[in-house]
Amino acid sequence: MTLSSTRREFLRQLGTAGVVSLGIAPPQFLARAAEVAATTMTADRRILVLIQLAGGNDGLNTLIPYSDDAYYKARPGIGIPKNQALKIDDRLGLHPRLTGLKELYDEGKLAIVQGVGYPQPDRSHFRSMDIWQSAQPDVAAPRDGWLGRALEWQVDRDAALAEALTLGTEKLPLTFVSGRVTVPTLRRLEDFQLVDGSGPESHRKLKRESLNRTAATVSGNRSELDFLRRATTTAFTNADRMKSLSTTYKPAAEYPSTGLANRLKLVAQMVAAELPARMYFVTLDGFDTHAQQEAGHAALLAELGGAIRAFERDLAGHGIADQVMLSTFSEFGRRVAENGSLGTDHGAASMLFRMTPTTASAPNKPGIFGTHPSLTQLDDGDLQHTVDFRSVYASLLTWLQIPSEPVLGQVFAPV
Repeated sequence: MTLSSTRREFLRQLGTAGVVSLGIAPPQFLARAAEVAATTMTADRRILVLIQLAGGNDGLNTLIPYSDDAYYKARPGIGIPKNQALKIDDRLGLHPRLTGLKELYDEGKLAIVQGVGYPQPDRSHFRSMDIWQSAQPDVAAPRDGWLGRALEWQVDRDAALAEALTLGTEKLPLTFVSGRVTVPTLRRLEDFQLVDGSGPESHRKLKRESLNRTAATVSGNRSELDFLRRATTTAFTNADRMKSLSTTYKPAAEYPSTGLANRLKLVAQMVAAELPARMYFVTLDGFDTHAQQEAGHAALLAELGGAIRAFERDLAGHGIADQVMLSTFSEFGRRVAENGSLGTDHGAASMLFRMTPTTASAPNKPGIFGTHPSLTQLDDGDLQHTVDFRSVYASLLTWLQIPSEPVLGQVFAPV
């Protein structure tokens, strides 16, 4: 049997078994897991989780400058009272619904970066999100994302580490768009299971056994066939692992009953199962708070803080918290002054959170970073950024052990 006919027959059986029919997720994710299985998993495994706060989070009511009278003068109706802010120093405090993040901060596991933005800010949701997700403020119509470029750099050096997943989105975010690397999008765990045909389990088992026998007996180029055998075995193994994940995984923390918590719980399951993804992307929507902001924003921050707190406890309970860095981002902040509808309109600079694991080889520091923008020296009513968001990205890329200059196009000092 020639190599070409061997591959045709092998792939035909793979298709029959369902390895190439994996719901909405490309089968390469499981097939390439063979490469991970063939690679020694080091103790220095590093994973990045991004949480997009879609709509433009109001940074001033998230990280509250409670000692600044200009804050209360600009926000007489929606300013958070001094006695309600969760104080982290003598100037700043967190929103009262962010108790989970305050706990992480007190435990030395949370960094807060203030004054984050970019030059010549754009107040359009779509344009600003393109800028944040591409890290290319000067490109009018970006064609790829900053982590898409990071994956391309990685695939040229170790393809087994060039894996990522998006959870809970309808389409792939620009962040992961790449001309060379495919990133799956999942809405639920059941979308990521191996489809091995219909009928009773005994019939599906026979199909798998037949496929494994074919992989073991065909002749041809040994290196290619060895890979196909590993890919087949590992694809089945990982698919079975994914299938049982939702029923066998026991969280080490109680998650709130929220959408974000459910998505982060799934990320924790995948990390614990040592699946190959190194980058995860999830979204929390609803931050476009133009009117009656107080209650809606409080609920969103409670969902954010509760989900991240449970996620960290779950990771820690499974002994893998030092493998995961988490960062939030949003396309812009809100204007300093409240509007006539007790809300806030599109602004510019804001702040973000970063959950920072600390290992001997990657010491990350918690605390407050950057300079809080002035509330009186404004840019057309908006805060002026003091930290370029690409410096934050440089620090995240450093965590992933990927050089930032090829990804960001120039050198930015990591935050």
